[in-house]
Amino acid sequence: MTLFSLEEVSRASDLIHPFVPPTPTYAWPLLEKRSGVKVFVKHENHTPVGAFKVRGGLVYLDALDRAGALPKGLVTATRGNHGQSIAMAAQHFGIPAVIVVPQGNSLEKNAAMEGLGAELICAGRDFDESRAIAARIAEQRAYHIVPPFHPALVLGVATYAHELFSDVADLDVVYAPIGMGSGICGLITMRDLLGLKTEIVGVVAQNAPAFALSYEAGRPVGTPSAKTFADGMACRDPQPEPLDIIRAGAARIIQLTEEEISEAIRIYYKDTHNIAEGAGGAALAGLMKEKSRLSGGRAGVILTGSNIDSKPFAEILSGVTPA
Repeated sequence: MTLFSLEEVSRASDLIHPFVPPTPTYAWPLLEKRSGVKVFVKHENHTPVGAFKVRGGLVYLDALDRAGALPKGLVTATRGNHGQSIAMAAQHFGIPAVIVVPQGNSLEKNAAMEGLGAELICAGRDFDESRAIAARIAEQRAYHIVPPFHPALVLGVATYAHELFSDVADLDVVYAPIGMGSGICGLITMRDLLGLKTEIVGVVAQNAPAFALSYEAGRPVGTPSAKTFADGMACRDPQPEPLDIIRAGAARIIQLTEEEISEAIRIYYKDTHNIAEGAGGAALAGLMKEKSRLSGGRAGVILTGSNIDSKPFAEILSGVTPA
């Protein structure tokens, strides 16, 4: 399934790069020594909001603007990074943004969204409840609701995949976390557009396995909860469109324990002195889980974000896995 063309990716890159310069891809020697694999880290933690999602909001609103459909305001639900993306894009286009987050959401991500000018509403027990509340607010205010997955959002985040594949040739495999699916779908689409043979492997939290279960079942399979500290992967209601792309283009989906994700965050800090949030560390955790099958190979991992609150990060560095 092709969501966009190479020409559209090039245009999206031109739009994004004044706000989000291309992020680096580094091969860290200590990661190679630890894993036995040549590991190339795509540093999406180095964007202006510390996460890859910032790319999508700019492209999404630009598409609305070019269609003459720029709304009077936006509403969306998020655990944080998507919300920062929409808040930053709304600020650029001069319209208000309402961001709905679940109760108990990351305080520091909340502060970052408010810092970008968003109106923050804490409501709902988890992301999926917040999404339903956001839909009601959109109707009440006659604002445009931004979904968690949309071809324009995928096009925006696919620019990181274009940068990665341009920077590093002949990757055997790339590992990427799955939240609502935009990041891995961008990777798959970009890989296919470039005619590469690179395997794409998705990773999810064992405590939020909906996409893994759906991948195996061949249809969306929801879960009653998604209680992982890796909030960027806390999905319990996978949508059909990203699932179709992932089932067609991903080699497999790996489930990770909370301890494996925590250890990957520790490894990133020890071996590269980079900070990774839960979802940001997940791709490396997936590689470490499969390192025996990759020995001597060339693997990419997407460090999707660094927006972890200071308290759980301190706990992880001390050897504790956050509750």
